Amino acid sequence: MNPVMQWMEKHFIPIAGRIGSQRHLVAIRDGFVAIMPLIIIGSFAVLINNLPIAFFQNFMADLFGESWTTLGGNIWDGSFAILSLLVVAGISYNLAKSYDVDALSAALLAVGCYIILTPTTDDWGLSYAWTGAQGLFVGVLTAVIVTELFRLLYHSKFTINMPEGVPTGVVKSFRALIPAAVTLIVVSSLQMLITALTDGSIHELVFEVIQQPLQALGNTLPAAFIITFLNQLLWFFGLHGTNILGPVIDSIYLPLLEENIRLFAEGTSAADVPYIVTKPFLDAYVFMGGSGTTLALIAAIFLVSASKHYRTIGKLSAPAGVFNINEPVLFGLPVVLNPLMLIPFLTVPVLLTLTSYLAIVSGLVPKTVALVPWTTPPFISGYLVTGGSFAGVVLQLFNITLATLFYIPFIKAAMRAEQKNFDDKGDTGDDDTTKAS
Repeated sequence: MNPVMQWMEKHFIPIAGRIGSQRHLVAIRDGFVAIMPLIIIGSFAVLINNLPIAFFQNFMADLFGESWTTLGGNIWDGSFAILSLLVVAGISYNLAKSYDVDALSAALLAVGCYIILTPTTDDWGLSYAWTGAQGLFVGVLTAVIVTELFRLLYHSKFTINMPEGVPTGVVKSFRALIPAAVTLIVVSSLQMLITALTDGSIHELVFEVIQQPLQALGNTLPAAFIITFLNQLLWFFGLHGTNILGPVIDSIYLPLLEENIRLFAEGTSAADVPYIVTKPFLDAYVFMGGSGTTLALIAAIFLVSASKHYRTIGKLSAPAGVFNINEPVLFGLPVVLNPLMLIPFLTVPVLLTLTSYLAIVSGLVPKTVALVPWTTPPFISGYLVTGGSFAGVVLQLFNITLATLFYIPFIKAAMRAEQKNFDDKGDTGDDDTTKAS
């Protein structure tokens, strides 16, 4: 093993592993994962409402009336419009569960505290401006801090303990009573203090100081390069890069996608919405077949490899790879810790990030306005995330072709190395490896 990989194994991997299993990051990741079905459904509701096909729009209006889009609008209200509330509940529940405290009480309390911190409209209703994706940073912070405070109080002596024989639900409720009361008082006092000092809310403060700069940075090409490269590097060493980076990706890129979807729902074309780099940008154009664009790796194996081992792995991995599941090829080929695969595995996704960004910024391909399940096959996903544009499909086809051509020389090099190893051993009785033509 070369010195660089030895250093990575000794220093980088243990740190990345600890980060990936850190309690709060795991809770944040699981909180976002829990609400993904609602986000995807809400995204599809907007997509169907605004599908740029005149025949479809006229057909739906004739069949259901001009107000047929109300159904999708209601679904939006129950998903994207309250995204932060859902995230608060999901994160708090998972974090409290990891501490083995009353998870449901913690989640309900965290949502209550978030509502305290959220500005109201003139008619005393909650402002959708902050219950949606724009309030995600405050939502994440609220869920973590409130749950930690609740946990400390829940395990203190300042609780009400009921006698034996009382139903479990009642015992939990009374035990959570004082911790919940103290937490609500603390959060309410904080809100009063912020209002007195800034004449605004913690949402506006955090958005202007932290969230807005991070989102602006996240929409840049260098930031996309960094996210993509780190994801690949973690996967190369056998760590689940998607899970480790998930809290960062979701917190930064979901609000950008939500803004694109909101404007698309209001009639803005997918080409004119503001943000290029979003979660479906990475999923649809970069990670086709999974991290490393391994669908292209499988295609390269079928095109040039004569190795029985490689072709068998390719055949077994292809069905899952179509649905962006690539563990069979990552660990079966293997790609993980395989020096011959290091350069293409790290380089291909970064290269596709560049081609995709340039295609969108030049106006050849619309921006992403829908979130589809990560298992959606390429070409279908390219059409859907662009709001129904075949330009997304063309970009995916171009990227897969480019990635396949990039992988081919390294597959051939792997074949030559395997053949050389075979010849050195002088084992002529095993025909599993045949020299590539």
